[in-house]
Amino acid sequence: MSCVAFCFVCVDVCVSVCVVLHNPLSHSLPVSLSLLLSQHGSRMTALWTLPLLLSACLFWPSCSAPAKAGETRNLPPLQGFNNSNGSLSVDLPMALRVFSVDYHHVQAPFEIVLWIMLASLAKLGFHWSGRVPAVVPESCLLIMVGLLVGGVIYGVRHSAPPTLSADAFFLFLLPPIVLDAGYFLPGRLFFENLGTILWYAVLGTLWNVLGIGLSLYGVCLLAPGSLGDISLLHCLLFGSLIAAVDPVAVLSVFHEMRVNEQLHILVFGESLLNDAVTVVLYKLFESFLRMPSVSGLDVLLGGCRVLAVGLGGLFVGLFFGLIAALTSRFTSGAQVIAPLFVFLYSYLSYLTSEMLHLSGIMAIVTCAVTMKQYVAANVSERSNTSIQYFLKMWSSVSETLIFIFLGVSTIQDVHMWSWPFVCSTLLLCLVWRATGVLLLTAVVNKLRRNTVTFRDQFIIAYGGMRGAICFSLVFLIEDFPKKRLFITTTLVVILFTVFVQGMTIKPLVELLDVKKEKRALPSVSEEIHSRLIDHLLAGIEDVVGYWGQHYWKDKFEQFNGKYLRRILIREDHQDRSSILRVYQELERREQRGDEVVPPPVDPRSHGRPLLPEEMDSIRCILSRNLQNFSKKDASTGRTRKPLHRHQSLEERSTNYTRGEDGEFDDSRRVRSGLSRSHTVCSVSPRRIPLDSSVPAASPQSRGPVNPQSASAGEERIPPQHQAHMGRTAKKKLGFVLEPETQQ
Repeated sequence: MSCVAFCFVCVDVCVSVCVVLHNPLSHSLPVSLSLLLSQHGSRMTALWTLPLLLSACLFWPSCSAPAKAGETRNLPPLQGFNNSNGSLSVDLPMALRVFSVDYHHVQAPFEIVLWIMLASLAKLGFHWSGRVPAVVPESCLLIMVGLLVGGVIYGVRHSAPPTLSADAFFLFLLPPIVLDAGYFLPGRLFFENLGTILWYAVLGTLWNVLGIGLSLYGVCLLAPGSLGDISLLHCLLFGSLIAAVDPVAVLSVFHEMRVNEQLHILVFGESLLNDAVTVVLYKLFESFLRMPSVSGLDVLLGGCRVLAVGLGGLFVGLFFGLIAALTSRFTSGAQVIAPLFVFLYSYLSYLTSEMLHLSGIMAIVTCAVTMKQYVAANVSERSNTSIQYFLKMWSSVSETLIFIFLGVSTIQDVHMWSWPFVCSTLLLCLVWRATGVLLLTAVVNKLRRNTVTFRDQFIIAYGGMRGAICFSLVFLIEDFPKKRLFITTTLVVILFTVFVQGMTIKPLVELLDVKKEKRALPSVSEEIHSRLIDHLLAGIEDVVGYWGQHYWKDKFEQFNGKYLRRILIREDHQDRSSILRVYQELERREQRGDEVVPPPVDPRSHGRPLLPEEMDSIRCILSRNLQNFSKKDASTGRTRKPLHRHQSLEERSTNYTRGEDGEFDDSRRVRSGLSRSHTVCSVSPRRIPLDSSVPAASPQSRGPVNPQSASAGEERIPPQHQAHMGRTAKKKLGFVLEPETQQ
């Protein structure tokens, strides 16, 4: 029944879309405000199906193509006019129409709403299709719906259906998806793996672009008859767009598989930043094509331009993120419009970067990551919920429209086929990505504590799916004889990666037994222990003189708490306890619906022990840092006081500060000369009193201790208590702070 319902929904929507077949838009989505649907739009689409079908049957005879320039529209004959010679036959007033249809007045918004309705119904039918989502990814079914709609339009009109224009994609459909990904980006995992992500995104993209472009140029040289007119710059331009890993396709597939957090953030982060690099390289090679000749200085300036475009987008996003956070501080009297500033400032950062020819993707991601924690602290819980649901709805509609238009745009008359070029491109995309991942991971694993396993490397290489970004970029290429071949090859690569790799990657994850993500949200105690470990590691890095990620993270948290939070967050919302912030964040995750049923916990499971090579690495690091400390002390002439033998609390109470008269010497308690404290762990036996009702005497009340009385007291202890003391002596730990005097 579910499959029948899904087919019925698709056919019903196709009939409804036929209303606009006589005169579709030249581009699909020219207005961004048409995406502002309500939260329950997907549920209401089922109720709109029958009215749309009836309206299609009713309005179909009255829908015609708009009049061209210089033509007059043929009106129906009116009473009182002679149509043969145009003269008046009877002088009567024109009849008043009771009912009329003016479709051209509402054509643009009506067709936009129909396309969004088609996307929503397709997504609804996918989730009602029973076991189909477990086998076929959502992106594949949406492309199939697009192919069905495109075939219907082509069969009725006998012309190509409307395509997704590049401006509509980059200005209206891509920003909501990137904003949603950046706003809900797991910050801790992203910044812990930022070096590896940049390693894959920058060097990996350059590796793929140059490898694919140069290899395709070699293929063109081997086939001079059909591919001889493709230059080296055209091959590099095509390599820059075909190497773009689409975050939309990656998100739709990896979100359904629920792989482990580290693998997901590596693939998603690499695809997100990969797009920024590929778009910059595409524009760079496009500029080279317009130049009569390219010199070495131009290549050097092009490299500087790539760096400037990326950093420029980063600073633009940081600026608008801080402005958005500061604006949200003053929204206490108008909480209704508080979520609006999140969308406006984010979109404004994207448009500003595009206007300045900077990286818009970098700008909107940086803006979302910057303003998230401050905006969430300033606005109310209802406003946070509105932001979350609206971002999810907006990105979901945009993603669905993108995949549907990928299918619709496949039905075209502009295809050109070349077996050597298409097959070589498909093979080279797989080979160069796999070799790039293996080589780059072999280098980065030497610097990582948690290495990327071979299984994860295979999934990273196999998960490089192409999508709407390379499809939109290929249409922006200036006309030349082989542009249609580039379009056809791009469509083949997209369909292969989405259908073949997207449908087989989930069985491969199960076959390789790739680690899955933790199903339950972390508890407050787990978050507190995690932060405790972060502080401990930051302290260790500070002691050994290593400025690692924990050190810089701790410095940023201090700067954030001392300056940024005081400026960007309202005073009544500046909570004093970090535990409260942890609890509030967990509450927001639970409201967002991230928590699912936790898996059964195996009590026999234990953490992975350290490998011998890891222990050797730790010993080498510690010995090297100790040698550096010794060299520093020798160069400055300081002599470090060695650590004393660890003492128990009882030994310290007898040896610590006692004068000749048996009283404590207060002068030794002065800590003015304390420069550093050493925490020493020791084992101390615990005496068990015979009578538990008698409290133990304090050291001040005991006075001098007589050795004979002490030994006599020990003799009066029963044997069972002595045995118990022997057992407890191995468990009792004492902590002593030994002062280090100034030299």
